[in-house]
Amino acid sequence: MNKVKNWVTASEVEALRKAARKTRNPARNELIILMLYRHGLRVSELCHIKLEQLNLDQATVFVKRSKNGIDGMHPIAGDELRLLRRYLRERESELPWLFVSERRSPLARSTVNKLLEQCSHSAALPRINPHMLRHGCGFYMINNGYDIRAVQIYLGHTSINNTAIYARFNEKQFVGMWE
Repeated sequence: MNKVKNWVTASEVEALRKAARKTRNPARNELIILMLYRHGLRVSELCHIKLEQLNLDQATVFVKRSKNGIDGMHPIAGDELRLLRRYLRERESELPWLFVSERRSPLARSTVNKLLEQCSHSAALPRINPHMLRHGCGFYMINNGYDIRAVQIYLGHTSINNTAIYARFNEKQFVGMWE
């Protein structure tokens, strides 16, 4: 059975980020891609992040999960923190959401979808949707040796069954097994 790939690789994320730097809102758009991927966010979770969920001094973001998921505190890596600070300096809004539309409301899911469509086209990649970045996060963590329970908690899954899909395609899990 041939399964269509529904996740992104780290190199594809880098290509998307590079494409985002050439858009009308480069800092915002690159940050959107990075946060979707690094925090395994659903698009609705990203669109509803409020400034109060960020702690720049401790380099953390409180991820409020949808679908009755498990909320949690996530670290923000140095490059992400620098991009976040740059975006916040450029952002011209007193509204509570991190990502604000030009109409002064939370960024819409459709805007994020269009952004990813634009960036994937610009990067000469197949069409990429926001959920592919979430899956990419799970595959990245499993393929880099993170315990499946840690991945479950990080992605906010209430059931380990939802996390198990990432282990099925783990390219490294059986390497050296018979040596």
